[in-house]
Amino acid sequence: MRIGTVELIQGLLLAFILVVILMPPYIRLLRYLRFGKNIREEGPASHQVKQGVPTGGGILLILIVAAIALFLGAVGPDTWDTFSPLAALLGVGALGAYDDYRNAKTGTGISVRGKLIWQVVVAVLAAVYIQRHFNIDAIRVPFAGDVSIGPWLYILFAAFAIVAASNGVNITDGLDGLAGGTLAFSFVAYMIIALLNVPHQPNLALLCAIIIGAIMGFLWFNVHPAQVIMGDSGSLSLGAALAVTALITGQIVVLPLIGLVFVVETGSVILQVAYFKATGGRRIFRMSPIHHHFELLGWDEEKITVRFWIVAVLAGLLGVTLFMASINSLA
Repeated sequence: MRIGTVELIQGLLLAFILVVILMPPYIRLLRYLRFGKNIREEGPASHQVKQGVPTGGGILLILIVAAIALFLGAVGPDTWDTFSPLAALLGVGALGAYDDYRNAKTGTGISVRGKLIWQVVVAVLAAVYIQRHFNIDAIRVPFAGDVSIGPWLYILFAAFAIVAASNGVNITDGLDGLAGGTLAFSFVAYMIIALLNVPHQPNLALLCAIIIGAIMGFLWFNVHPAQVIMGDSGSLSLGAALAVTALITGQIVVLPLIGLVFVVETGSVILQVAYFKATGGRRIFRMSPIHHHFELLGWDEEKITVRFWIVAVLAGLLGVTLFMASINSLA
C-alpha cells in the first residue's frame, strides 16, 4: 500500500476513534474486575484520592495499535521496519500487564530485578534483530555521519537504549496525562523523521501515526482527574517502542533531546538517590521524580502536566530541527 498524508491521517483517526469508543466499556470491565491502582503511601498525600482508579489502560492501547497496524498493512511480510517496534510493544506490554495485575491484586508489582531481567531479554532480542536485519554496526551522530562501533557493541548500546527509554517513560507516568502527552509529542517527532529520512520510511511513519492516535484517545480519559491509568502495560511498552523506532530511523542519538522530559525525570531520581546515599539522608528535591517536587512546591497537577507538555513540544521541535540540519549538512 502506498502511504501518504491521507493514510497517516486515516491511521491516526481510526486509532483515536476506536480507543474513544472502546475505552468506556473497558473501564467498566476493569472496575468490575476490581483492577484498580494501589497508590504508594510514600507518595504525595494528594495522590491517595487516586486509590482504586482503574489501571491497565495500556493493554487496550497495545491491542488496538497492533490490530490497526495489521489491518492497514503497516506491518507484514514486506514491512519489516515496523516489526521490531510492534514486537517490543507487545513483548514489554506483556510484562507491564502482569505487573499491573500484581499491583491491582496484591498491592505490589513485580520486583525491580524481575522486571529488569524481562526488559533486558526483550531489549537484547530486539537489538539483535535490528542489527542483523538492517546490518547496522554504526551510530549516526548529527553532523558527523555514521560512526562505526561494530555489531556487538551496537547490540549492547541498542539494548541499553531500549531499557532506558522504557523505564524513563515508566518513571514519568506519575501524573494524569503526563506520560501520555509527552509520548505523543515524541512519536510525532519520529513520524516526521521517518517521513523525511533517507531512505523514506512511510510504514514506520504510519505506525507512529497509529500510536499517536491511540494515545490521544487514551488522553481523553486520562487527563485530570483520570478515569483510567495507563499502568506499566502502557508506559513500559510505549517507551520501548519509542526507542526501537529511534534505532530503526538511525536517530537514536537524538532521542535524549526528543525525550527530554523522560531524561530529566529519570535523572532526578538518580541524582536524588545518589545524593541521599552520599550525604547520609539529605535530599536535593523534596521528592523524586521531579514532577512530585513541583507538586510539593504547590503547583497544581494540571499546571505541571501542561508545562511538561510544552517542554516536550519544544524538545521534539529541536530534535527534528537537529535531524534536518544534520542531513542537509551531510548531503
